[in-house]
Amino acid sequence: MKALSKLMVMVVPVALLFGCATTDKTQDAEEDMAATGAETEVVTPPAMTEDTSAGAEAIAAPGQDGGFMGDPLDDPDSLLSKRVIYFDFDRSEIKDEYREIIEAHGQYLAENPGVRVVLEGHTDERGTREYNMGLGERRAKSVRRYMSVQGASFSQMDVVSYGEERPVAMGHDEESWALNRRVEIVYPDH
Repeated sequence: MKALSKLMVMVVPVALLFGCATTDKTQDAEEDMAATGAETEVVTPPAMTEDTSAGAEAIAAPGQDGGFMGDPLDDPDSLLSKRVIYFDFDRSEIKDEYREIIEAHGQYLAENPGVRVVLEGHTDERGTREYNMGLGERRAKSVRRYMSVQGASFSQMDVVSYGEERPVAMGHDEESWALNRRVEIVYPDH
């Protein structure tokens, strides 16, 4: 047992050193280019347009048409950056103004079968706790159903209802209540 302890004392620091060693390939490449006299060119992608009439087609694919080069979930100009769907009082029907956002998320999930999403249903403070838990669940399931029409698999989407338990606005007026009646689209691995 003592021999194992001594071995661990010697192996762990060495493993940590190797695990922490990094190289900055970008810096190395820049230094190599500077040494050979090569110049670097900074390329700025063109700004994305505000036209969202294309629906799910407005999702920026990496490198497509010189647009956003990263993960589409990180593109602030993409419909995928919009992740909150609001509802009318005591309703779980999706408003027309949010259909395009849900379509984009549904298409993204369909094109990326390894991605999972959590649909969190919320309500305002009015109504009993039990009723609000059910309403939050109905809202999240409504969004899930609409995403599945776009090709997303039910197995990619988890539904959670928080009811009135997680308000974003603490007021007791229509403006606050309207902000609390929502479904949040959460990508847990992102």
